[in-house]
Order: sequence, then C-alpha cells, then structure tokens
Amino acid sequence: MKTQLPLFICAVAGIFMAVQYFVPAALPAYERVNDYLQIVYAFSIVLGVASVVHRHGGRVQKRRKDWPYSLAALIALLFMLLAGFIGGRGRETLFQALFNAILLPVQATMFALLAFYLASASFRAFRTRSTDATVLLIAAVIVMIGRLDDGRALGIPDIARWILNTPNLAAKRAILIGVGLGMASTALKVVVGIERSYLGSGKE
Repeated sequence: MKTQLPLFICAVAGIFMAVQYFVPAALPAYERVNDYLQIVYAFSIVLGVASVVHRHGGRVQKRRKDWPYSLAALIALLFMLLAGFIGGRGRETLFQALFNAILLPVQATMFALLAFYLASASFRAFRTRSTDATVLLIAAVIVMIGRLDDGRALGIPDIARWILNTPNLAAKRAILIGVGLGMASTALKVVVGIERSYLGSGKE
C-alpha cells in the first residue's frame, strides 16, 4: 500500500494531464488542478528549506569538513528570512538591499568565472586532432568573426549567418526532438510505474 498508492495517484494524474489536451470538457478541471499546484509549490519551498537546514545543520553539529561554510549558509538563510518577513521585499527594504549588495555581485562573479571555463573548454574542443574537430574549428572561427561584424568584404557575416541558420539550426532542432522524445518516454515510464526513483530507492 505504501508503494501502490503513490503509483496510483501518479498514474491518474499523468493520464489526466495527457487526456485533457484532447477533451475540451476537462479544461475546468485542468485549471482547478493548476490552482492546487500552487499549494504543492508552497509545500515544496518549506520542504526545501527544511532539507537545507537538516543537511547543513548536521554538518555543523558533527564538525565535518568545511562546516564553517554550512554555518555561514544557515546564518544567511535565517537572516534573509527574517529580513523578508519583517521588512518585506519592496525596493527600499533590507531584503532588497542585501539582494543587490551581496547576491547580485556573487552571481556576477560566478558568471565571470564561467568565461574562463568556456575558454578552456573551447581550447580543448577545437584542437584539430580529427576531421570533425577541424570542421568545428573552422565553423567556430567564421561564426566568431561574423558576429564581430568584421570581414564584410569577404562575406564572412553572411557565411556565419548561414552556418547559424542552416546546419546549426538543424542540429539544434534534432537535439530538441531527441529531448522531447526522451521526456515523453520518461513520462510514460513514470505513468505506467516502470520508473519509480521518485519513491526513494526505486524498489518496492
């Protein structure tokens, strides 16, 4: 029963979500279910906060490696919660000031570091060790020069635009089709009960 009930609820919900696209009379029920999802989202936030507190609290309590970082995360979590609940989230509030002064610079730093990782990954990917890598290298150089709007006399921007709109777009659509088929197959496996990892161990 502990396993069968979640499987039954998941199957009913999955079948309903698939059928409502083809049955207009089911639209009011679909909208009602979407309203219920807001409640699920609220509980998921509570569950996420409880998970963070449990995980980092355990690390601090047992003095595991890098536990001061966990302590800093818990203090920041508590401080932001208090700032949001007491002062609100308006433009001139403490919550927004902390968001603009701390979180945004941290995010900007992270994305700035990503540029170096991308440069390193591009260097490894574009090394001409095979025919495919050579084609990739040539296409990348043309696109980069074309995006800089240089090489107009040689028609490089037009070549770069063709690469982006024809072979690149075809590959992107193929990837998206593959992702869609993968999502459909995974959803079907969940509905019929083959995929049970969301229950925990994946075993009954």
